[in-house]
Amino acid sequence: MSTTTTAPRPGTPQPGSTRIQGSSAKPVTWKIPILLAALGLVAFVFFGLMGPNQTAKFGISSAGDFFQLPVIEVPAFLAGIVLSVVLLGLAGYAVYLKTKSQHVPRWLPIAFIVVFVVAFLIWLVGGARTPNISLAGLIAGSVTLAVPLVFGSLSGVLCERVGVVNIAIEGQLLGGAFTAAIVASITKNPFVGLLAAAVAGALVSVVLALFSIKYLVNQIIVGVVLNVLVSGLTGFMFSTVMQADPEQFNSPDRLPIVDIPVLSSIPLIGPILFRQSVVGYLMYIAVIVVWIGLFKTKWGLRVRAVGEHPEAADTLGIKVNATRFWNVTLGGAVAGIGGSFFTLVAIDSFTKEISGGRGFIALAALIFGRWNPIGAFFAALLFGFADNLQSIVTIIGTPVPSQFMAMLPYLVTVLAVAGLVGRSRPPAASGIPYVKG
Repeated sequence: MSTTTTAPRPGTPQPGSTRIQGSSAKPVTWKIPILLAALGLVAFVFFGLMGPNQTAKFGISSAGDFFQLPVIEVPAFLAGIVLSVVLLGLAGYAVYLKTKSQHVPRWLPIAFIVVFVVAFLIWLVGGARTPNISLAGLIAGSVTLAVPLVFGSLSGVLCERVGVVNIAIEGQLLGGAFTAAIVASITKNPFVGLLAAAVAGALVSVVLALFSIKYLVNQIIVGVVLNVLVSGLTGFMFSTVMQADPEQFNSPDRLPIVDIPVLSSIPLIGPILFRQSVVGYLMYIAVIVVWIGLFKTKWGLRVRAVGEHPEAADTLGIKVNATRFWNVTLGGAVAGIGGSFFTLVAIDSFTKEISGGRGFIALAALIFGRWNPIGAFFAALLFGFADNLQSIVTIIGTPVPSQFMAMLPYLVTVLAVAGLVGRSRPPAASGIPYVKG
């Protein structure tokens, strides 16, 4: 039975060598090199050869900052040429690695995305009627718009890490927004509305957990049905209750913006980190707590064991279905808090379909972030950046249609799912119900 007496054929992986050799055991495809090369050529043509001749100006400081930083001025045409050449160089390196049957390192597509976004932004601002944009405002607005996406993606992380696919994020956000509005209006206390939003999101998740874990109904079907159910229920309640007496049922007070003195006046990072609503600060806390909980605690180890190999977890005495149930419920509460952002921070009333499909973008951020709280956070920021950019391009008068900018989050989603940043592998038992033998 000795394996040392038999020489393997060239190119054939030896038994048990997958984990030792790592990525060398996986097939090397042309997908990423071709995609990077195509985007690099597009950048060279549009950002470089057809780039505008104006100077793009980016303001870093705002009027109330503790100290002022100079405006960054960039010649759009020259910057487009240089950055597009860098993009082509990165794509060429990816092609070179493919010819050597080597995998593209993870940093390469990430660096490509960063350079591409910078080049696109310079091209966009340089071609506008008013080639001047506040970079601080753009980033701060992007973070604000990303708040519900972050909470939604964290809900997905908590659910899928334990083996349950959460398609119902949209319903959880919508339920949280509705409940926050009506409870805060009745009690005249937005903090009570915030707590009620968490309870509403948890209740939606309890239904998801009950049918998918106990009754073994297909998790995706349950999630879709819940989205439709919550949408119809909140729409009905809005038409029959809220519109009948908006002063009593749909006029919540907003959560206050907490401005930390001095720190909030630091250019660029001050408004992002130290001038947020209560929900905004909770977002940062939630990302850190979920990451530490999943990867640095015994609870997180058990959760990940249930999501990867529930049979093995069961033999170790872990209650698989109970762990799944409580994790899904917790994920719903997190998403509900994110839903409260719409009615307690963004605007001061509830409207039909106020979540606007952001639950599905949060699901994409979860995939883009590789089922990691930190990765999902930055992916949600990228989607928030694209969402904020579409409103700014209208103000500065860029020739790019706003409809094209509205496509960006979904285009990024397609590229992420296609594997631009590498293959995304969900937890092995995600979507698979567990029946104890």
